[in-house]
Amino acid sequence: MNAYFTFNGNCREAMTFYKECLGGELELQTIADSPMGDDFPVELKECILNARLRSEGIIIMGTDMAPENLIKGNAVSMVLTFSSEKKLREVYHKLSEDGEASYPPEVNFYGTLFGNLTDKFGHQWLFHF
Repeated sequence: MNAYFTFNGNCREAMTFYKECLGGELELQTIADSPMGDDFPVELKECILNARLRSEGIIIMGTDMAPENLIKGNAVSMVLTFSSEKKLREVYHKLSEDGEASYPPEVNFYGTLFGNLTDKFGHQWLFHF
């Protein structure tokens, strides 16, 4: 299963931020670069039609093609499972920048390192090691 985020004009900024945090390869396709580019007004041509970030078994996709009734909610969270505590803490620190570090990583009653945060784009992330 892959994650697909919908943004309202800041997909490039968000996906670039996620790449800085998670590493990997980022592909961005603007509306202007698509076959449907001529059908859109000039002010939308640099919006992202399709974004894909691939990093160590993770695929995150995104778009600026948001419906008018886009509501950021807390019903869905991205879960990141790490093979080291060091990497978990490193990514947690990066993703929490300008966001809300609501539950910094700590060992829970299951004996696993767990944490969560809301990033600066309003998306929920869970961390597990």
